[in-house]
Amino acid sequence: MILATLREDFLSRFLRSALQVLLASAVIGLTAHLCLADANNPITLDTSETLFTVLAAMNTCGYDADLKISDPMRSTIRDEVQKNLRQSADAQEIAATMCLWYDAHRASDQAHDLSQYISLALYLQGPPQFLPRVREDDLPPDAAGVANFGKQLELFYSAAQIHNLWERHRFNYASLVERYHDPLAKMVFDNDIYLKMQSGEYLGRTFTVYLDYLGDPNQANARNYGRDYYAVVFPSPDPHATEPLKMEEIRHTYLHYLLDPLAEKNYGAVKRLEPLLQSVRRAPLEESFKEDISLLVTECMVRAIEIRTSGTKQTAEAMRTQAVDDAVKQGYILTHYFYDALVKFEKDPAGLRTSYADMIDGIDIKAEQKAAADIEFAEVATPELVQLSRMEDRRMLSTAEQRLSAGDAKGAQELAQQALDRKVGDQGRALFILAQVAVANKNRDGAFENFQKAIQATKDPKVLAWSHVYLGRILDMKEDREAAINEYRAALTVGAALPEVKEAAERGLAQAYEPPVKPQQ
Repeated sequence: MILATLREDFLSRFLRSALQVLLASAVIGLTAHLCLADANNPITLDTSETLFTVLAAMNTCGYDADLKISDPMRSTIRDEVQKNLRQSADAQEIAATMCLWYDAHRASDQAHDLSQYISLALYLQGPPQFLPRVREDDLPPDAAGVANFGKQLELFYSAAQIHNLWERHRFNYASLVERYHDPLAKMVFDNDIYLKMQSGEYLGRTFTVYLDYLGDPNQANARNYGRDYYAVVFPSPDPHATEPLKMEEIRHTYLHYLLDPLAEKNYGAVKRLEPLLQSVRRAPLEESFKEDISLLVTECMVRAIEIRTSGTKQTAEAMRTQAVDDAVKQGYILTHYFYDALVKFEKDPAGLRTSYADMIDGIDIKAEQKAAADIEFAEVATPELVQLSRMEDRRMLSTAEQRLSAGDAKGAQELAQQALDRKVGDQGRALFILAQVAVANKNRDGAFENFQKAIQATKDPKVLAWSHVYLGRILDMKEDREAAINEYRAALTVGAALPEVKEAAERGLAQAYEPPVKPQQ
C-alpha cells in the first residue's frame, strides 16, 4: 500500500508538470522563443539573432556543408544576403574583407570549423555589437582562436542588413520552434519519469536548445559552460530522415544536465573511483575522460541510461547487450555496471537523486580493474558530443565549499579568491564563499560587503536567497531591524522554492536574529 501511494504521488506530481508543459505551447508565436516550464524549470527552446548572424556570415564566406540536403530556407536566406550585399560597393568590400579573415582561420574540416564558431556565438553579446561577454582568455579553447571575428561581424551585420532578414523570417523561425516543441517536451517528460526526478530541482542551471536553418543538418553541437547547457541543432527538412530533429543528441545533452550535478554533489564518493583512470589509459577516449573520474563516471551512466531506454519493449536484449559491450570497448568501462544497476533502480520507487550515492558506493574498484584488464579496446571511440568549457569550472568552487564544510576556512578562501582572480565559474558563488569565510572568522564587515557583492554578481537563486538571509542576520546584530526585515523579505522573494531558506527567512521576520551562545567550557 505504501509503495502504491508513493508511486501515485510521484506520478501525480509529474502529470502536473506535464500539464505545465502542454499549457506552455500556447505561448508559441512570432517571438520564436519557448520555455517549457516556469523559472524554476529553465528548459528553453529558442533561436538567436547572434547565432543567425554568425552562421549567415559563414555561409557568405563559403560554408556549404551539406547545403543540398539542408532545409530550403538556408538557400533562401543565403540568396537574400547576397542580394543585400550587391546593393553597394562598400558592402561587397566589407564582405570580402570578412571572408579573407574567415578563410585564414578555417579549421581542419567543416565540422570543427562549425564547432569553433558555435562556441564563439554562445559567448558573444547580441547585435549590433559582437563583443565577447568574457575576457578572451576565458573563452572556450576552440572559440579563442576566432574571437576577433566579432569585429568583422559588426560591419557585416549592417552591410548585409541582417536584422531586416531576421525580422523577415521571424515567423519561419517560430514555426521551427513549434515543430520541436512536442518532441522536446516528450523527451524531457520521459526522462524525468524514468529517472524519477524533475529538471526543476536544479535551481540556477539552464538547459537551452537553439535552432537554426543555416547549418549542416548532419551536425549537432552541445556545450556545458559552468551551470549552463546548450544544444545547437539544424533540422533536416526530410521528416523521414533517420534523425530529422536530432533528438538523440539533444537528449544526450539533457542527461548531462541532469547527471553532472549529482557527480558534483557526491564528489567524495566519485573521487574514490580515481584508480579506475589507470584502467582506461589504453582506451581511445578523449583525454578529459582519462584525467577526470567524474567525467568518466557520468558519461558511463549517461550511456547506460540511453541503452537501457532505447527501442521498445520488444527490442531484443541482445541488441542492448551488444551496445553495452561496444561502449565498454571504447573505454566507458562502467557502462555495464550502471546498466545492471539501472535494472534494479527501475523497480525502486526512489529517484536517482536518492539512489545515486548507493549506486556509486556499490562499485567494486578491484573487480572493475580486473574486468578492464581483459578488455580489448577498440581503435577509436565515438567523439563525445558535449564539450566542456574548462575543468576548473567543475571543481574549484565545489572543492572550496567542501573545505569550508570541513572547517578549512583558509583553504576555502584561497580557492574562492583564485576563482575570482581567474574568473572561473559563478563569481557570485565565489563571493558567497568568501562571505561565509568572513562569518567563520567573525569579520562581520567583510561578510556584509561580500554578501552584497554576491547578490550583484550571480543569478543563482540559492546564493541570492542565502545572501539576503545572512545580510538580515548581520543587520539584526547591528540593531537595524527595519533593514533586516527588508533582507528577509527579499530572501523569501527569490528563495520561495527553497524550504530551508523559506524557514530561515520566516524565522527572521518573526524575531530578530541572535547568534547562538557557545556553552562555557
